[in-house]
Amino acid sequence: MRIDIIGVGKIKERYLRDGIAEYAKRLGRYCKLNVIEVTDEKTPEHASDGVERLIKSKEGERIAKHLRDDAYVIALAIDGRQLSSEQFAATINDLGLHGTSHIQFVIGGSIGLDDAILRRANYRLSFSKMTFPHQLMRMVLLEQIYRAYKINAGEPYHK
Repeated sequence: MRIDIIGVGKIKERYLRDGIAEYAKRLGRYCKLNVIEVTDEKTPEHASDGVERLIKSKEGERIAKHLRDDAYVIALAIDGRQLSSEQFAATINDLGLHGTSHIQFVIGGSIGLDDAILRRANYRLSFSKMTFPHQLMRMVLLEQIYRAYKINAGEPYHK
């Protein structure tokens, strides 16, 4: 299985970079992982709806350049479906069983994803109704993907 994580912005905090690197290393035995960072736009404080739409559109264009027609795209979105770790593991397993060999996860910037990217997504996934920093979500997503592979392999990590 090939998995891409497409995220807006660079990870500046060392502890997040270290965590991401650790989960990427662990995932190496289960899948081919590629982490893609696209440049984020600076969002002014108290930006109008129009300015926010423009920012999301620019970031969306950068994301779209990396989306592949043959990939199953999962967008992280607050209005997406919430799954337990076991349900998430089953989803990844089912995709593989039904011939999907490439999954692309998309994490938007601080104001979310452009509507065009959300429409392109095959699935919308939400980790919570709460808002999390998009940089932190990259590490949380990698941990959950790793957990899913451990669950699917019947290994004890998830207990």
